[in-house]
Amino acid sequence: MRGVSSRLGRLAAAAVLSLGTMGAVAASPALALDGLVEKKVFEMPSYTTTGGGTIKNVRIGWESYGKLNEAKDNVILVAHFFSGTSHAAGKYKADDAAPGYWDSIVGPGKPLDTDKYFIISSDTLVNLSAKDPTVVTTGPASINPDTGKPYGMSFPVVTIRDFVNVQKALLDSLGIKSLQAVMGGSMGSLQALEWAASYPDMVKRVVAVIGGPEADPFLIGWLNLWAAPIKVDPNWNNGDYYGKAEPKAGLTEALKVVTLHARHWKWADAAFGRKWAEEGKDPRAAMNNQFAIEAWLDKAAAARAAVSDANHFLYLVKASQTFVTGNGNSLEDGLAKIKVPVLLIPSDDDLVFPPERAMRPLKERLEKQGVAVEYTDSITSTLGHLDGVANIAKAGDTITKFLAR
Repeated sequence: MRGVSSRLGRLAAAAVLSLGTMGAVAASPALALDGLVEKKVFEMPSYTTTGGGTIKNVRIGWESYGKLNEAKDNVILVAHFFSGTSHAAGKYKADDAAPGYWDSIVGPGKPLDTDKYFIISSDTLVNLSAKDPTVVTTGPASINPDTGKPYGMSFPVVTIRDFVNVQKALLDSLGIKSLQAVMGGSMGSLQALEWAASYPDMVKRVVAVIGGPEADPFLIGWLNLWAAPIKVDPNWNNGDYYGKAEPKAGLTEALKVVTLHARHWKWADAAFGRKWAEEGKDPRAAMNNQFAIEAWLDKAAAARAAVSDANHFLYLVKASQTFVTGNGNSLEDGLAKIKVPVLLIPSDDDLVFPPERAMRPLKERLEKQGVAVEYTDSITSTLGHLDGVANIAKAGDTITKFLAR
């Protein structure tokens, strides 16, 4: 068998951009939005979570594309996925390796047409990429002003509704009172649905990509597996590791689980097959000899872990596990609050939110209550859940027509 070490090096170099929604592939640099993107910061003196906890000195980063019109009614909010950030399109610097993750649909003449719409996106609370200098977020790694030390696990538990409420405060600060649409992929899809249930008078349309109306029991179990490697790393120390050795090994292993879960065996077959990681090193000959896919997962996860925080990862897992549209215990009550048209964009091969468990039942439920629902699986290729990021442009015409309704 032939080695693929040089190919692995190129893949690993792009790993920070390719850990699919719950780790993502960026669009081609050639598609980049014209002009450079400016990262801005929104601040709140304090925020009270849905669980009653208080977070002081809240700061989140945000960016926008296009111009806000005088009436401030041409706004589309884009919410990001589990391992994502506010960087949906464009570049911060001309020599950036790649633009934002949905650059293929954001820009002049694209489905999210910046000649027409003002597109806004923000970093969530407890954003995974707490060590990325382009990310601004408040979470366990932030300093608790009451103690002068990082919060660690004393940070209040947060929910998808909390992410939405902070986004609402950002929009309020800009004088924005209505949204042409809220759109997002994966965890961003959860936020989009929560927006429609929480602020039904403000949202005109929802575009939900590779998501579902709640975390079902099987997904809750999978999310537990995502988190497990961090918790068994002795350096995690119940979340008290700031200023000490961090649980890098556990976080890296957790990100390996996420990365593979967010893809599909069709991708693995096409990209790697049973190739060896290194020429002449048969995996049958020694325990340390690897298959190509193993080496790729190691390199990709290590690169992603370098800008991530383990506690932030765990808080995102909890927010995802506890999600039910409407932020309650009854999915029926939450969905009943949604009145606006909804566009559902699944990937048929999604292993995180399988359509038969998530979007197809959601379509049926919404239609039964009289909601206008469109459904397209046009993004499906070989990438599984990741199709919702890498192949979103395949749904471009559908999105354009939906926004024009």
